[in-house]
Amino acid sequence: MDNLNLPLSPTILGMNYLGDVVFAVSGALTAGRHKMDIVGYVLIGTITGIGGGTLRDLLLGRKVWWTGNPDELILCVVASLIAFFFISTKKNNHQSIVWLDAIGLAAFAVVGCHIGLTCGAPFVVAVFMGMLTATGGGVIRDVLTNTKPMILSAGELYATAALGGSFVYALMISQQVSPLLAQALGFLTVLVLRSASILFGIRTGPPGELLSWGQAKKGD
Repeated sequence: MDNLNLPLSPTILGMNYLGDVVFAVSGALTAGRHKMDIVGYVLIGTITGIGGGTLRDLLLGRKVWWTGNPDELILCVVASLIAFFFISTKKNNHQSIVWLDAIGLAAFAVVGCHIGLTCGAPFVVAVFMGMLTATGGGVIRDVLTNTKPMILSAGELYATAALGGSFVYALMISQQVSPLLAQALGFLTVLVLRSASILFGIRTGPPGELLSWGQAKKGD
């Protein structure tokens, strides 16, 4: 299927912009926790917003979208600047970062899987692309700020949540379910799984400890 550069539907495009904004703000807030200047805010915020989608497009052989249409690049820069000028870093903002990240994770899991399917990728590959799109920017953000990546944090439902949502979306599309319903179910799957991990400490574990739960960690 030669559909590598088909335009996104309005709903998917809206979810894409939502992911851009919340991930860019979460990246900018992380920069604030590390006392970075305005350049650091913009750099970390923008990379967080577009990083996962960039990796996805490179792997799919698809033109990296923001190189031809810089709207999302500009959106991430603006969101990062708003965070720099208007969001206080004097108070603890760790929980804000975690919840913004959860919303971005849900939006990008659906967007990435949708783009994978549009490009004609096999079911499994499209699901993986959803997970990569959702987690890639956050991993780059955490590596650049010398923070332990959320994807590696003690079995938290992070990549697992993104995979779950991507799988639900791809499955619904394969069963000819309404695209809007498929998008909503995929988004909510990620958000419910990620929220369960944040609020109730639900985690996956090593062999012999498949699943555990307990008091969620407090923001530091």
